[in-house]
Formats: sequence, C-alpha cells, structure tokens
Amino acid sequence: MQPGAIVREAWELYKAHWRTFVPLALIVYIVLGLITLVFGLLLGWLGLIIGALASIVGTFWLQGALVEAVQDVRDGKQDLSIGEMFRRVQPRLPALIVAGILAGLGIALGLVLLIVPGLFLLTIWSLIVPTIVLEGKSAGESFGRSRELVKGNGWSVFGVIAITIGAVIVASIIVGLLTFWLPDGVDSFVSDLISNTLVVPFVAVAWTLMYFALAQGRTAAPTAAAEAYSPPPPPPSDGPTYP
Repeated sequence: MQPGAIVREAWELYKAHWRTFVPLALIVYIVLGLITLVFGLLLGWLGLIIGALASIVGTFWLQGALVEAVQDVRDGKQDLSIGEMFRRVQPRLPALIVAGILAGLGIALGLVLLIVPGLFLLTIWSLIVPTIVLEGKSAGESFGRSRELVKGNGWSVFGVIAITIGAVIVASIIVGLLTFWLPDGVDSFVSDLISNTLVVPFVAVAWTLMYFALAQGRTAAPTAAAEAYSPPPPPPSDGPTYP
C-alpha cells in the first residue's frame, strides 16, 4: 500500500462525490453547534455537559456514516440517501462510542507521556471505525482487527495519517485567517464549522480507502497462494480399474 496512491484516490473520490460527503458533515456540525449554544445559554454548565455528550455521539455517528458513504459511492454512484447512511450506522453506534473513547484516551495518554507511544497507538487503531461499521466487530474486537490489518504496513498507514492530519491543520489555519475579522467566539465557531465540514470527510475517505486496501490484501493473499498450489496428479494404477 502506497500512502500517496491512497491520498490521491481519496482526493479523486472526494471531488467526485463531495455533494454526498460535505452535507453529511455539515448537518452534524450545525446540529451539534446549535445544541451546545442553546443548552449552554439555557442551562449553563449543565447545558455545556449536555452539549459535550451530544458532540461525542454526533462525532462518532458522523464517522460511521462517512464510512458507509465511502462504501456506497466506490462504484461511482450514490445508492443510499443521507438518512439511510445514518440509519445503517445506528445499531453500531454504542460500539463506535465505546471504542472511540477508549482509543482517544489511550492515544492521548501516549502522546502526553512520550509522543511516540501515542503515534504508535494512533497507527494501529486507525481502522477501528471501518471494522465496526463494515465488519460488525464489537468495540473490543475492533482493536485487534485494526491491528491485524495494519500489521506489516505500519509506516504506510502512518504516512496516510500524517498527510491527512497535515491537511486538517493547513485547512484550519487558512480558514482561521479568513474569519479572523468576525467577533470573538463567532470567529472560532465559524472557522471550526467550515474547516471540519470540508476536511473531516476527506480524512474519513482516505482512512476508509486505506481499510479497503489492507482488508483486500489480507483476504487476497491466501486465495492467491491457494490458486498457485495445485496438488500432484495421482500415481498411475498398474492394475485394471473397475466401476
């Protein structure tokens, strides 16, 4: 797997189907922003806690829906509506939330301690969401399955991660420069909304395509080996054969 090839394929797919990916993200981020704003104004700290919980659910729901979207449009056309994408992910949402929170805590702790352990965990756990959504893995199973897929391709996977996270940082800086003139508080909200809506789907596309590339490679190897092997013909019989 070549990181550059995955990112180029992700960019082409994103350009061809941005009308699918961007609305998915826009809907979620607008709803989450309104929930945080309204409940924060009405309930104070309790409202902020409610907004934070809603953000956790919405973020992982969006990640799962984007994985479904990538799978749907890989054949060149969109067969599922936006509502159907969210509905398909709904049964997997508890596993996504549990796995996502555990992975986030582990990666954050690794980054705080020595940085390298955090990057290592980010790499081997980068395919948790696709394994839950597309393979139906539980939260616990997704960690082992993701590591199994990444095994032997760690540097390539890290390359895709680095490129896509770099794109997020660059986009955030550019949008921040374009919205600096807005009032305090409004500028950060608008900047985050625009950058997340545009860039998060691209990251999801790249990581999901990475999953497909690695999963197909894992399943193709035994098949190819089996096809390459042909058992020797049976030895000729010296005597006559009878029905």
